[in-house]
Amino acid sequence: MDNNSPRPGIPHFNMAFDPFLKQSLKTKDFFPSNDHMEMISRLNHLKKVNGLGVFTALPGLGKSFSLHCFKKSLNDNLHQMHYICMSTVSVSEFYRQFCDELKLPVRGGKAVMFKALQEYIFHLYKEKRCPLIIAIDEAQYLHYSILKDLKMLMNHQYDSLNCFALILCGESRLIRNLSAPINEALRQRIAVHYSFNGLDPDEVTRYIHHKISLAGGAKEIVGTDALQTVVGFCEGNPRIIDNLMSKALMLAVQLGKNIIDSETIMAATHAQALI
Repeated sequence: MDNNSPRPGIPHFNMAFDPFLKQSLKTKDFFPSNDHMEMISRLNHLKKVNGLGVFTALPGLGKSFSLHCFKKSLNDNLHQMHYICMSTVSVSEFYRQFCDELKLPVRGGKAVMFKALQEYIFHLYKEKRCPLIIAIDEAQYLHYSILKDLKMLMNHQYDSLNCFALILCGESRLIRNLSAPINEALRQRIAVHYSFNGLDPDEVTRYIHHKISLAGGAKEIVGTDALQTVVGFCEGNPRIIDNLMSKALMLAVQLGKNIIDSETIMAATHAQALI
């Protein structure tokens, strides 16, 4: 997530870079929104108890970024975390991806890879004292047969141990999938759950000011009327805010404006709608 490539500045606003560009995003510069802090709190609990954590959000609300922040915070000597971004894959492809991520031999059929995964997970837990945390993003696309196998993987020694933590992240469809009767056994293993709400109006203002300050700019460059316009247009979605504010900065520079007003924001919303 952190990007070390050069970040072009915006001298017009005395900013070292455009803080609303994705490549400017650094995990250490996170905005402490309610959604972010709630997810981090639950993840910190999950790493202590293992089991299953489920996190859902609309696209752009920041669940993947929060997940990366959590990964950065871990002590590698105490936990081994791996991240997999899933699309629609078969059971066999899932096992190959899982084994490849853990640097295990990708050979044999499903039963061979399942045994290798289970032994490795138990080894990390019992011998290394460094439990595995596996995070699967876009988990709403997982086939029910994969979810069933994940439950079996967690069912170690007759269900007497939680050897690792499994994090499933996705859109709201994930909750519907887990609510199906066929997934009852896996759903019972949910230790933590959180659904993102998006930024409230006050958080939107603080989020924009936070981003601007990261680049060395003054919060006064965005007028109160402009902030209200952003609140109305973006519905608390950080990704939409970032895209809109980046376009507004560019337009303000082109027009020679020293303050981003509601007119500039409206022009940026029109430009965004054309994409």
